[in-house]
Amino acid sequence: MTDIWPAADPGVFQLPSGRLVRGRGLRHPLAEEAPTPSYALYLLGRRPPPVTWEFRWIRWPDLRLPSDRAAARAALTEAWERAAGERVEIACAGGRGRTGTALACLAVLDGVPPGEAVAYVRAHYDRRAVETPWQSRYVRRFHPSRPDATP
Repeated sequence: MTDIWPAADPGVFQLPSGRLVRGRGLRHPLAEEAPTPSYALYLLGRRPPPVTWEFRWIRWPDLRLPSDRAAARAALTEAWERAAGERVEIACAGGRGRTGTALACLAVLDGVPPGEAVAYVRAHYDRRAVETPWQSRYVRRFHPSRPDATP
């Protein structure tokens, strides 16, 4: 299945491999004409409201790190894999801190060195992405060569 985002759409982030992922803040409703995701990963402190597309929820309180880091790693890896041919959305409430952290982890999975991933996301998605020092540290410790590692 090949059903990817239009690269120029708001929030669409391009990884070095060319994979496209849309980052979004859920407090900002989608425009009526905006395409919906085929798959979404929601990073919230509580269960998101129901949607009509397939999604996965990771408990990730605002300004913090995921409650279950192994589950987060698995979910991020799945999102990265699916982005090769599906419209994948990564979203939290505001679309910057948790979403930026997750996008930086996807960048690491895509080949960006962990120490450069936050800067990559800030340059290509949102200059204020990844809001806390511990979120930055989480990305620096996120290594694709160690799938069993939990940052």
